[in-house]
Amino acid sequence: MDIVKKLVRVAISALCTIALPIVGICQKKAAPTEHRPAAISGKYRNLFREMGYSQKEIDQKVAKAYHDVFEGPNKVYFEVGDTMAYVSDVKNHDARTEGLSYGMMIAVQLNKKDVFDRIWRWSKKYLQHQDGPRAGYFAWSIDPKTLKRNSEGSASDGELYYVTSLLFASNRWGNNTGIDYYAEARKILDAMWKKDGTGNVFNLINTDHKQITFVPEGNGHLWTNPSYHLPAFYEVWAKYARDGHEQFYRDCADTSRAFLHRACDPVTALNADYAEFSGKPHSTPWMPAAFRYDSWRVPMNIAIDHEWFGKDRQWQSDYAKRFQGFLRSKGMDTYEDQFELDGSRPTFILQSGSVKKLRHSLGLVSTAATASLMNIEPQSADFVKALWNAKLEPYSDGYFDPYYDGLLYLFSLMHLSGKYQLIEPKH
Repeated sequence: MDIVKKLVRVAISALCTIALPIVGICQKKAAPTEHRPAAISGKYRNLFREMGYSQKEIDQKVAKAYHDVFEGPNKVYFEVGDTMAYVSDVKNHDARTEGLSYGMMIAVQLNKKDVFDRIWRWSKKYLQHQDGPRAGYFAWSIDPKTLKRNSEGSASDGELYYVTSLLFASNRWGNNTGIDYYAEARKILDAMWKKDGTGNVFNLINTDHKQITFVPEGNGHLWTNPSYHLPAFYEVWAKYARDGHEQFYRDCADTSRAFLHRACDPVTALNADYAEFSGKPHSTPWMPAAFRYDSWRVPMNIAIDHEWFGKDRQWQSDYAKRFQGFLRSKGMDTYEDQFELDGSRPTFILQSGSVKKLRHSLGLVSTAATASLMNIEPQSADFVKALWNAKLEPYSDGYFDPYYDGLLYLFSLMHLSGKYQLIEPKH
């Protein structure tokens, strides 16, 4: 009987192959459903799971990374008293709005309310200006031991992350649990809209160009940093800030997408750390323009927009293929962490650690893997495997960065496991 069944299956298969329209017997295999953006579907890809890792392994991987960065012997998160905490760039002995706001975003994504609240209280108490031309903005760097500010000015990406994480906290936990997250987000945004150049302080977003500024002060508001361009965050503001500037924020999202087309090299897909609003690389007195540490964040930022809102997917997919293709050409296990935009070795190396050298850095290995969310080529899985096998540990020369490498590593694990989400209200 089994032989008969097998012969029947073979016969049916042969008939289907030559396309005989036998109703009820020959059926086309359904084409895979295209992955829709999370803002529509409410679903998030888990690339690790798609590649065969078990959910238990994935959860353990993310939990260990969180432990290493926030709780372990090399942690960058430090509690102060019963109600506050800060995140420190330990090697530079400061706390900066970049890391503090990253810590809040990680906390709200992983539903760690106490951690979120502690970092926010510390940020508000020690870094947020309460009066003067900078009121509502944050000093970007402080010595967490002496509480002496290293700079009174702001770095615009800190406010960008503060606002977005506060809006997410409002959506996740409500505003009646000790902190009115929505009111705090609005305080920053409302202050931003009052900045008119008085005291040489401006809007975080250059309103003429509809692009985020490098810093909202002096000439720094006349150029930008490509890694600050997060079109997905502007879409979040348009959805949840409810401050009357919804269309402006949507315009900023579209402008950022167009900017990234110009800022990323058409062949290598590399971008400079700093850029003019036109996308042209911007050199500074302290550093000639090139792909360096800030630039590592760009593929991750583009991947967020691709997954959450999906409004520029064709270009984003092409970008990911070019970016990962370039890195692969330099060796999957050996590509370095700074480049001229044409892919050559930089003439100026930005030093990190006691040794001036280029490294195969964990931070870039991490964010390069997030581009696999956009790149459907099968070989893109190699970047995901590389992240899975990577470790947050000292390099061969002894250099170790649990802050920047660690935060980008944790962020990237969250992205690829579907744990970095557009947090919407529960009701």
